[in-house]
Amino acid sequence: MIYIIYVLFVLVCGLVGSAIAWRLEENVPGWAAAGVILAVVGLAIESLLRRLSVRRVVGGSIGLLLGLAIANAVAYVISTVPGTAHVRPIIFVLANVICGYLGLRVGSREAEPTSFLSFGLGAGGRGHDGEGKVLDTSAIIDGRVADVCESGFIEGRLIVPRFVMRELQQIADSPDPLRRARGRRGLEILKRIQQQKEVSVMIEDISVPETEDENARLVRFAEQKGVQLITSDYGVNKIGELHGVRVLNVNELAKALRPVFLPGEEVTVRLIKRGKESGQGVGYLEDGTMVVVDDGSNKIGRTVVSTVTSLLQTTAGRMIFSKLKGSEKR
Repeated sequence: MIYIIYVLFVLVCGLVGSAIAWRLEENVPGWAAAGVILAVVGLAIESLLRRLSVRRVVGGSIGLLLGLAIANAVAYVISTVPGTAHVRPIIFVLANVICGYLGLRVGSREAEPTSFLSFGLGAGGRGHDGEGKVLDTSAIIDGRVADVCESGFIEGRLIVPRFVMRELQQIADSPDPLRRARGRRGLEILKRIQQQKEVSVMIEDISVPETEDENARLVRFAEQKGVQLITSDYGVNKIGELHGVRVLNVNELAKALRPVFLPGEEVTVRLIKRGKESGQGVGYLEDGTMVVVDDGSNKIGRTVVSTVTSLLQTTAGRMIFSKLKGSEKR
């Protein structure tokens, strides 16, 4: 639909140019071409502005106006100096170009506030805390983002595209019990986030073609709004990185906040199965870290206290090796 509107806009501009030429008895094809060119330029400017946040557009406009005002004042003072009459047009042009450019850059830059606490542990790129953050389906269903909001590390405006809401509803209405449970969990998490005082949840429409897949539409939406994207989906993370959109990955945040255990420290874990080696018991911490306890095979199903002996980082995650301390919890 948006492309149809663009084509109609270009055709109307061409017809307006032809009508003006016919009225002025000028060259009709030339005026029609001029109308089409102006339409294309207008659409290009509109596409550029959509990539910028409203704050940056307003700040840049104010900066441009102030820069032009200062430029004309300075150029007028310089032009009053004797002997500068023949270069007066050049002085005005240079002053307006230089000061206008500087005003535009400074205004758009200063319009973006810097958050003291940034939940930016994902892929690097563009994005600004002042305009809010976009939530995708995976982050909502994951649920940990609600805990982060309750802790106060995320505040301000959280944006949920309307097609994400539709996807959540479709998952919640799925005949598959597992998918239905995940969808309903996502809706409950979203309601829980809406009840937080530190954040405000906004549901907004997206102006990109529906022919694109969900991940591409999410990234395009965040790019248009000039905001960050919160997700737990690795695919969205990579697409956002390629498009220069800053992606805040919940998994990266969880990984960065995992507790650090050093040899000699104590770790409390519930053993759930036997290890590969004889006498070993295996348990998992809340963040998924595997803990292997020597002499823990006879403590399966119990919570034990063990002493860390070594740590191993693998491609699948982190493993902690420990030995049973002897004290035990029920």
